[in-house]
Amino acid sequence: MTNETAIARHTLTLAERTLSYVDFGGPGRPLIALHGHMSEGMSYADLAQRLAPDWRVIAPDQRGHGASDRAADYSRDGYLADLEALMNHLGLDRAALLGHSLGAINAYQFAARHPERVTALVNAEGCAALGLDGANPLAFVLNLPTATTPTKELYLVQLGPFAPHFTSTVRQLSDGTWGLPFHPQDIYDSEEQVHGDHWADWTASSCPALLIRGSEGGVLPAGQAHEMTTRRPGTRLVELPTDHFVYANDPAGFAEAVRDFLATT
Repeated sequence: MTNETAIARHTLTLAERTLSYVDFGGPGRPLIALHGHMSEGMSYADLAQRLAPDWRVIAPDQRGHGASDRAADYSRDGYLADLEALMNHLGLDRAALLGHSLGAINAYQFAARHPERVTALVNAEGCAALGLDGANPLAFVLNLPTATTPTKELYLVQLGPFAPHFTSTVRQLSDGTWGLPFHPQDIYDSEEQVHGDHWADWTASSCPALLIRGSEGGVLPAGQAHEMTTRRPGTRLVELPTDHFVYANDPAGFAEAVRDFLATT
């Protein structure tokens, strides 16, 4: 298990913006873990413990999330530039990449553009074609309050019917007030820009890959998952009996699948 005293948070300055990341430490090989929308790097704490000591998990708070600053845009190129800057900052010529949802698409698109820097790829619920019907499933976030409050209790009151879903997410911010560690408009804009036909990116890299799908309510359709496996050589598919949040709601199954796969790379 990871020694909790080894966990450290660091920052990287990009132009006038700060990117925060968590290094879970340890002597293992580097695994960069990218979270999905409305999440953060610390969401991989359980996985880091389960993969230690063989793997050293490094998990950034992606732009506009957690302790990282908001960005001017949430484009595909912007997310990938952040990842490249982080790897350069860490002195990593190559690393394994793991991502969930938004983070999974970021990971395989980075592998498509920088195949020489990615040793293995874990894609959890990241579609190769997403949102082609034009609908934004995260449009509801625009109804979330953006004004912070002096106490957590007051912010939960502001959340109204959304409170049960975001209670664990509300936190005290750097200015001492309470709110969410993301801005709703950023999340909406980011979701809009992650939509598209990404088949060319998914099939562009050749490193070993693991595709993990939640078979009970995940966003990755079964048919697309199987097509992603057949169209990209060297890809293994694992389906877990849970929903979209595979690593949070089946942590043991998720970690076992990742550990077994990485052991073969």
